[in-house]
Amino acid sequence: MQRSLLRTTCWTRQLGVGRLSTSSAALSNTFFLHNTQWLPPGYEGTKYRPRSLQKGTHPALAVPEPPLKAFRNIDTLSTRRLLNVYAQLSKARLTVLVMLTSMSAVALSPLPTTVPILLSTAIGTALCSASANTLNQLQEVPFDAQMARTRSRPLVRRAITPLHGAAVALATGIAGPALLWYMVNPVTAMLGAGNIVLYAGVYTWMKRKSIYNTWVGSVVGAIPPLMGWTACGGKLLPSSDYPVQFFLPDFLTTNPLPLDISLVDNPLSPFALFMLLYSWQFPHFNALSYLVRDSYAQAGYTMLSVTNSAKNALVSLRHAALLVPVCSVLVPLSGLTTWAFALTSLIPNLIYVRAAWRFYKHGGEKNARSVFQHSLWYLPVMMGLMMFHKQGMDWLKWLGLAGDEEQDKEENEAVVVASQ
Repeated sequence: MQRSLLRTTCWTRQLGVGRLSTSSAALSNTFFLHNTQWLPPGYEGTKYRPRSLQKGTHPALAVPEPPLKAFRNIDTLSTRRLLNVYAQLSKARLTVLVMLTSMSAVALSPLPTTVPILLSTAIGTALCSASANTLNQLQEVPFDAQMARTRSRPLVRRAITPLHGAAVALATGIAGPALLWYMVNPVTAMLGAGNIVLYAGVYTWMKRKSIYNTWVGSVVGAIPPLMGWTACGGKLLPSSDYPVQFFLPDFLTTNPLPLDISLVDNPLSPFALFMLLYSWQFPHFNALSYLVRDSYAQAGYTMLSVTNSAKNALVSLRHAALLVPVCSVLVPLSGLTTWAFALTSLIPNLIYVRAAWRFYKHGGEKNARSVFQHSLWYLPVMMGLMMFHKQGMDWLKWLGLAGDEEQDKEENEAVVVASQ
């Protein structure tokens, strides 16, 4: 096994690209698709090969195919097992993350919303994500079968048929955008449908063609917050009636005006959310892809971690560093948070950048794993800080701890804004 991994990696490096030559791919596929670990008891130590590969073999050396009774029967799909298969098809943990990033935009939006819209946005986003992930797995069955970490996926182990998987993808792919269209608004529905096409079509195809698949995948991951923003009625593009607004810190303004929360609804706010999710994904995915680069090479995926591991670490560092101005300048400048967020976000950002710097400077799986582990807590911590510093959010008043004088002051400020 180890010799095969090294041989596959060498073939990839010699070619200078992330895919194998035809003859090398055939050898690699033969090894991984006909591994003796999948044989029934009694055949593990033999030199058994499928009948199609035994042509020309002397009869005395040929190993007979196992009888059907030697194989274990496939378990009947109960309701519980079927639901588990559906969860694996939709990549449940990834879908939950996508749904939470969409809900975070709803929570940060200054526009009011209702419970039906909130629930419809969450369910519709989850259905779109499930459809995209299922379509992705339908196309990658031959390649998933060659990687240890994906061999147990439902379509690879034939827990369900491809037709069944296609039906799941079609049902969720129609239900998600339809729910968003009729219960939320057409803009959010088109973003959801477009993301299915972008992930299952463009991204999945590019994984075997170009290293820039990661850039496309990062756009896919950054669209759900835009869906949450438009679900509340927010717009994405500036216009004469919807201009970009800047919330400068008090020490840069000569005559600071009372805060007008409605101005937070401007195109700079969803752009800030987009950039946060877009840049976060590069350190997260590049570190993970470095840890499984041998598997990507075996399956013929064109990943930056396979073709150029040094540049892979450099891209991670660039976007980890880009998160600093995104959080400390762009987010408070858009009005999503107060300028206190610019200071409190520096601590997690500096920890993240430090890990990415070590990965770039020294390389190695230890530093890659450190970047990946930091990325897991980074996003929820940053979203929590954004909610804590949300513009116009008075947590003391929300918790019922604000004094009467503070409430009277806020009411007077609101009257001044209304009069203007």
